[in-house]
Amino acid sequence: MPPRPRFDRRAPVRELPNINDRISYPNLRVVDADGSQLGVITREAALDVARDRELDLVLVSEKADPPVCRIMDYGKYKFEQEKKAKEAKKKSHQTEVKEVKMRYKIDSHDYQVRIGQAVRFLKSGDKVKCTVIFRGREIQHTALAEQLLYRMAKDLEENAEIQQPPKREGRNMIMFLSPRKQAAGKTAAAAAG
Repeated sequence: MPPRPRFDRRAPVRELPNINDRISYPNLRVVDADGSQLGVITREAALDVARDRELDLVLVSEKADPPVCRIMDYGKYKFEQEKKAKEAKKKSHQTEVKEVKMRYKIDSHDYQVRIGQAVRFLKSGDKVKCTVIFRGREIQHTALAEQLLYRMAKDLEENAEIQQPPKREGRNMIMFLSPRKQAAGKTAAAAAG
């Protein structure tokens, strides 16, 4: 038996849209470019109408009886669909979880830097994972770390709300903060105005 090829060298099979000559149904319900019904006509007659108007015959619904086709400029239609998809993607925002790490013996300036980072993450609409790392014997002072995390939550309370209270996981203590709804609404209104 010959060895199996490492890569499939064939071109990927692309789903081609059912337009013009690729439509194989004998009778079609045809909708004109302006939205008016042309009725149920044969495939050849529908193709002739589309060619006369220098447009394409596009299969809209295969499941209907008879299948529904529309006369339109397919290139323009495809371009508009891609443009709408890009706009939708641009407007959507995936929330990420950003992390702010520190030790429980953090200096006041370093603490203010972490607060600034957390505020920036929260204003951009992301969740914040506040982590206090323990090294060596520091693990005995979990109460101090918990105090630090609650202090951080109190300092960020106008931008954030506690999603998960502080809890220990191994050599870390973790707390999750999520952006406040009205704070996000105010920033969106400020950006729009």
